[in-house]
Amino acid sequence: MANIARLTEIIEPEAKALGFDLVRLKMMPSEAGDGGLALQIMAEDPATGQLIIDQCAELSRAISDAMDAAEEAGEVLIEGAYHLEVSSPGIDRPLTRPRDYANWAGHEAKVAMAKGWDGQRNLRGILKGIEGGIVTIDDNKAGEVSYPLEMVHSAKLVLTDALIAATQPLDTSGAEDIVEEEEAQD
Repeated sequence: MANIARLTEIIEPEAKALGFDLVRLKMMPSEAGDGGLALQIMAEDPATGQLIIDQCAELSRAISDAMDAAEEAGEVLIEGAYHLEVSSPGIDRPLTRPRDYANWAGHEAKVAMAKGWDGQRNLRGILKGIEGGIVTIDDNKAGEVSYPLEMVHSAKLVLTDALIAATQPLDTSGAEDIVEEEEAQD
């Protein structure tokens, strides 16, 4: 399949060189329905918490070049065919880093715990934050629950009016330059 740690070693410096922070790197089934894989890369501009299309394209080219160079040097980074998907994390972003849990405290989150966790496997409620690697959420069913960050299988923000209000609007620069053309009548 793919060595995510090695891919991160290659991809993160490319993101940093462009001034972006890597949010998540994940191998997943391709949405193309071809039975292949997709290497999903989410990154953000620390100033905005998002990437615009031009930034995604710039990062995609840099990552492709770096991966091609490693493969030309003899490394097999991903076995078989795959698609490269570079995107912004979006409003209902995944929570992957300790700072995500701190930055988004006060907002609703959904958390799926890893196998082996002793308590409730799925949590949903207001994220309280993180301290010393321990995340706290005010779960809608269980009340306040604290757990080690490493026990999280996946976590993401829930799209709410409060989250929308707290999120910076998308960058619309260049939108005024879009020219619509009328289709010719038959």
